[in-house]
Amino acid sequence: MNKIIQCVPNFSEGRDLDKIEKIVNPFRGKDGVKLLDYSRDEDHNRVVVTVVGEPEALKGAMLEAMGVAIEVIDMTQHQGQHPRMGAIDVVPFIPIKNVSMTEAIELSKEVAQEASERYGLPIFLYEKAATSPDRENLAKVRKGEFEGMAEKVKQSEWKPDFGPQAIHPTAGVTAVGARMPLVAFNVNLDTPSLEVANNIAKNVRFLSGGLRYCKAIGIDLQERGITQVSMNMTDYSKTALYRAFELIKIEARRYGVNVVGSEIIGLLPMEALIDTAVYYLGVENFSMEQVLETRIME
Repeated sequence: MNKIIQCVPNFSEGRDLDKIEKIVNPFRGKDGVKLLDYSRDEDHNRVVVTVVGEPEALKGAMLEAMGVAIEVIDMTQHQGQHPRMGAIDVVPFIPIKNVSMTEAIELSKEVAQEASERYGLPIFLYEKAATSPDRENLAKVRKGEFEGMAEKVKQSEWKPDFGPQAIHPTAGVTAVGARMPLVAFNVNLDTPSLEVANNIAKNVRFLSGGLRYCKAIGIDLQERGITQVSMNMTDYSKTALYRAFELIKIEARRYGVNVVGSEIIGLLPMEALIDTAVYYLGVENFSMEQVLETRIME
């Protein structure tokens, strides 16, 4: 591939394996497209797909997958711990190789326009592709979730950028945009109290005075009888994973709660993990040039 763009679409289905395979299949067996990963979570009721490709090939595969998701997901029946507003909840494009952010933004607009015309789907542009500052933050766009979107899109300030000014009856609303790489990083707590998890998330996230490049919410992992601080680290190079992890441990002590594990959803840059390993090992004067895989890929 000469030009490589990454796409990390989030679909609102994490429990039905047959539906998930149908949604993911359009990313398989196509020239110029490579499926790297897909991670599902039953508590979140969500699957996160990671795919790379050349712009036009990736666009075609993404539009096909969106069509499948609209066919198999009914948001009126959807329940899950993760905030969501549509069957295809969010579609971010990330420039990787020989592609500028401007090109990623243009691709996101092309996908948004064609999907809205093809499927009658209302679409917001967000992050770098946003048409106004109020639409840059996905949390603001998604506020109200599926249940509140029917009324929200009627407001002039929340008219979708593409598609009808009404939600799709079963697929809801979608956000499409362009951004830099982020890391989906979750930390598990040994408490069933969602209130405690939300309080800790509030003190960690930037919106409430926490870490600059961290978004966080509390999640109830009912089947395990624990809770989770679910985070998007929007710039791991400026807010490292270990900082979020350590701050959560500090905040958890206030409630007599312990961290019992963590997880990464989808893929992440090697540097994000190396940075954390260097911190915990106390390695001095370390360079990414000392990583074997870095030298091999030069």
